Amino acid sequence: MMPLTLADQGEELIIRKIGGSGETRRFLEGLGFVVGGNITVVSENGGNVIVKVKESRVAVSKEMAMRVMV
Repeated sequence: MMPLTLADQGEELIIRKIGGSGETRRFLEGLGFVVGGNITVVSENGGNVIVKVKESRVAVSKEMAMRVMV
């Protein structure tokens, strides 16, 4: 397992774990980040990432991406 921030661009991954407080986990789940779901890194800039999740593109900060383990 590794944090989402270390994933390579274009790589399709499976979400293994979502860390952080309950509020943080609920926020990420609302964006479509669920354990077992597929996610693809579209681009990365300074640790902030744009990912494709559930056929949508979502931008998340470096702090949020560090809580998503793939």
